[in-house]
Amino acid sequence: MATTFPLATLACTIDSTGISAPTYSDILSSLTASFLSIYGSDSYVDPDSQDGQMLALWAQTINDGNQADITTYNGYSPAYAQGAALSSQVKINGLRRDVSSNSTAVVNIGGQAGTPINNGVVADTNSNLWTLPASVTIPPSGTIAVTATAMVSGAITAIAGAINQINTPTRGWQTVSNPSAAAPGEPVEDDAALRQRQAISTSLPAQTPLQAIISNVANTPGIGRNAIYQNDTGTTDANGIPGHSIAVVVEGGDVVTIAQTIAAKKSPGTGTYGTTDETVLDPSGVPITIALFELSEIGILTQITIVPLTGYVSTTGTLIVNAVVAYLSGFAIGQDSLLGKLFGPANLSGDAATSSSGLTQSQLDVLSNTYNLPVTNLYQGRSDMLVTGGPYTTGATVIDIANVASLANGKSIIVNQTDGSQLTAVITGITGNAVTFTPAIAAGKTIDAGAQVLVNGDLTLAFNEGAQCVATDVNLVT
Repeated sequence: MATTFPLATLACTIDSTGISAPTYSDILSSLTASFLSIYGSDSYVDPDSQDGQMLALWAQTINDGNQADITTYNGYSPAYAQGAALSSQVKINGLRRDVSSNSTAVVNIGGQAGTPINNGVVADTNSNLWTLPASVTIPPSGTIAVTATAMVSGAITAIAGAINQINTPTRGWQTVSNPSAAAPGEPVEDDAALRQRQAISTSLPAQTPLQAIISNVANTPGIGRNAIYQNDTGTTDANGIPGHSIAVVVEGGDVVTIAQTIAAKKSPGTGTYGTTDETVLDPSGVPITIALFELSEIGILTQITIVPLTGYVSTTGTLIVNAVVAYLSGFAIGQDSLLGKLFGPANLSGDAATSSSGLTQSQLDVLSNTYNLPVTNLYQGRSDMLVTGGPYTTGATVIDIANVASLANGKSIIVNQTDGSQLTAVITGITGNAVTFTPAIAAGKTIDAGAQVLVNGDLTLAFNEGAQCVATDVNLVT
């Protein structure tokens, strides 16, 4: 009796779940079965034979065609499309992929009321030039907040107060200063960010004002992270937002445009809350003041002490740093940094690790097995969690620390000492900003004001703060 062989479908299949295709091995098995049914089951088709190699070549050709079909099919859905296909699909929603952008900063322009400033340019302490809107007029109050844009694209940074030089002197224009750090420019928008923006964009014609505000703000040119908070009660809430008011938090973008968007979409009588005020015209042409928050970017610093095992190489350490940076940089506004969650990327596990390395999780698992990361060896801290006062010298067991909200009794901390070494201690008490710890500062050691503090615990961020992390913020100790 002739031997029969199962035959698999070689082409792609489209059903209610989407498109699928047989694997390469299934295709090869099906072709082999067909060959043997024609030429006999005793035919020699092993990989080292000419017929076996020809069957493998056919199988690879069919598999490549199937994968091209899947890519083409998925290219019609924003959820799966990639690259140029995704750029084309989002045009249906009136969107286009963001090109690289310039850093922006809100600056306060001061001077004599009525002074016109045309094509003004300011500079920061690093000699970077920033352009003002084409035409600015100083109002009767003597101060106006406008958005300054860096002349050079990319992540040009400027800390609060750094933009303080008038580069195009104008009679009546006296001062310039940025009250908060600049929002750094962005590279070309990646697929993941564009998909997220496309999902939000479907609410652009939303019926509820809250959805309409955040959807339109999210699609403002140059905007980064953004969030909106609503207090529909009659009393101030835990975030300090007054009753019957909204608070919009934005990263980047032109504050005047954003304020105009809020004014056009918010319900009549709804108050706005924030640290930046802009006077714009409502839909009836009446001047109103819109308040909003520019995102306060908080650097998250980490110290990871690993125990190298057999097979560990320095390039694995680079992957660890990149994974942690990618994870922390992906935080939403107001998202706390939970220590337990940080162990995933630090152990090369999860989306941040795969996306930043370009490797599969299976490949990363092999590398993760070449080192160990004990629970007690991971610390993190806010960039503004710093020692104040001092200097604190030998025998001291109490130091003042700014922003102690993330500290608690029993938590282990490390504090940078003047000579480059670190004090590792356990918190035994917190009174105001005074933190008591044990053991005391060792003989010959000193802790100065401004020393960084890290904790073996969670970090809290306010509703208008966002985490920020670069490679230099990650200290990997081996």
